[in-house]
Amino acid sequence: PGRDWIFIGVIALLVVPLQMALIPMFTLYNKVSLYDTVAGIVLFHVAFGLPFAIFLLRNFFIGIPKDIMESARIDGASELVIFVRLILPLGLPAIASLAIFQFLWTWNDLLVALVFGASDLSPLTVSLANLAGTQGTQWQLLSAGAFLSIALPLVVFLSLQRFFVRGLLAGGLKG
Repeated sequence: PGRDWIFIGVIALLVVPLQMALIPMFTLYNKVSLYDTVAGIVLFHVAFGLPFAIFLLRNFFIGIPKDIMESARIDGASELVIFVRLILPLGLPAIASLAIFQFLWTWNDLLVALVFGASDLSPLTVSLANLAGTQGTQWQLLSAGAFLSIALPLVVFLSLQRFFVRGLLAGGLKG
């Protein structure tokens, strides 16, 4: 009882802008010594990625017929076996879609990296922003850097693209 209200509460967190949490998280990170660490940046991205992950995966997994799991239980499969051998393979498209979205969101994030990261932890987006400089000169270096920065996201997307559309459609449609 109440799980729908909890789900609505989690989904309501999707409308909270990331910028609104920067100052409170900055003060919290300073108090618990997470500022200027990789763990701090990872925790921030995980916390702000969870509502979308819960939304996408719940909508996908709720569409899996319960008859499949009941059949597996009748055949003597434990809950762990049902999860590992049935649910995870069926959920691979949704998990791949989530992985693409989260990877691209984290890869392209400049604001969190500027606020919570130091110069030695700066990701490629911060380096590209610094490369632009204040004068906006040397566009050839900026263009080359931007071209190189798209290589890894392109590899990730191309390797998971066969799951992408299937995972999005299955999570958004009721069968």
